[in-house]
Amino acid sequence: MPAALLALAIGAFGIGTTEFVIMGLLPEVATDFGVSIPSAGLLISGYALGVVVGAPLLTAIGSKISRKTVLVALMGVFIAGNLISALAPTYGVLMTGRIVAALSHGAFFGVGSVVAASLVPKAKQASAIALMFTGLTVANVFGVPGGTALGQAFGWRSTFWAVTVLGVIGLLGIVFLVPRQGVSEGPGLRSELAVFRSLQVWLALAMTALGFAGVFASFTYIAPMMTEVAGFSSGAVTWLLVLFGGGLVVGNLLGGKLADRSLMPSLYAILAVLAVVLVAFVFTAHGRVPAAVTIALFGAAGFATVAPLQKRVMDKAAGAPALASAANIAAFNLGNAVGAYLGGLTIEHGLGYTAPNWVGAALAAAGLTVALTSGLLDRRRRTATTAEPALTTV
Repeated sequence: MPAALLALAIGAFGIGTTEFVIMGLLPEVATDFGVSIPSAGLLISGYALGVVVGAPLLTAIGSKISRKTVLVALMGVFIAGNLISALAPTYGVLMTGRIVAALSHGAFFGVGSVVAASLVPKAKQASAIALMFTGLTVANVFGVPGGTALGQAFGWRSTFWAVTVLGVIGLLGIVFLVPRQGVSEGPGLRSELAVFRSLQVWLALAMTALGFAGVFASFTYIAPMMTEVAGFSSGAVTWLLVLFGGGLVVGNLLGGKLADRSLMPSLYAILAVLAVVLVAFVFTAHGRVPAAVTIALFGAAGFATVAPLQKRVMDKAAGAPALASAANIAAFNLGNAVGAYLGGLTIEHGLGYTAPNWVGAALAAAGLTVALTSGLLDRRRRTATTAEPALTTV
């Protein structure tokens, strides 16, 4: 593994930790600022909005700058955002810090995916992207539980100080380990934006949004599902999330290897498995052991989609891979928000805590339908291209 991939993974670890750790610190933040839990929960929504806006915007701004320089600048923005959060005297300033940190999120993964792919031969590019995203998955295993425990023991500000230090380590890693990248000689921003005229790019983004909407429709409500339905204690939820995080790591690496072998067939299989696992979760959630097993499988299936989806959009937007890749990260976060909202609707309408799994399965199936449609268009285009020379020689 190139050392540069380790530097990218460290940056991804810090970003993943700061994104999700706030979920475990909402009571402390709410108490400190005298706001309600739902108001504190808006810090999660604010971050997601920052990702959706910042991903394509900052990538576009940096399109004519060396990718290494862009990554260094993005880590600087990330550090500044977490520093603002750690020092925030008011809820509004904390929200500002969260949004500033989020602005770097999508662009980092977008540009980082392109850099990671450039470090290895083409046959191993999806695996390289998966290795970078391992930082994000490991954050869910160690960073989020560790950051939550730190914040609960020493105050929530200590968590943001720790993440700021992680950002500095990631920044130094990028400076010293990522090889110098020349300024892109590609087309201007207007030409790069032209890749979004491609139906296949939009289908790739739709696969991402629908697939991850399926994941978050269920995952958002995993705690009440496990305590109210499976019968676990609230203290056991932390360990169940570690189990879920372990599944994420395995699924992420497996998805990268499968995508290197055969990208679209891997996506078909992974999205189908995700839908099946979510349907099964409706029933296995009623027992502790089957619920725990399903959580691990759910994590693996959910994150096995990441590297293939990222590689697909990069392939279909060859003229502007970094911009489209960043847009794909925005699609991930849009899916997170939509899935959580739709899953919550089922609970609000009295359908029970397992009902979001049905929503998640339906969304994953919709993502599979889009993937099959995209693959069919590929086959038709290849057939038409093959037929043209034959017609010319007649």
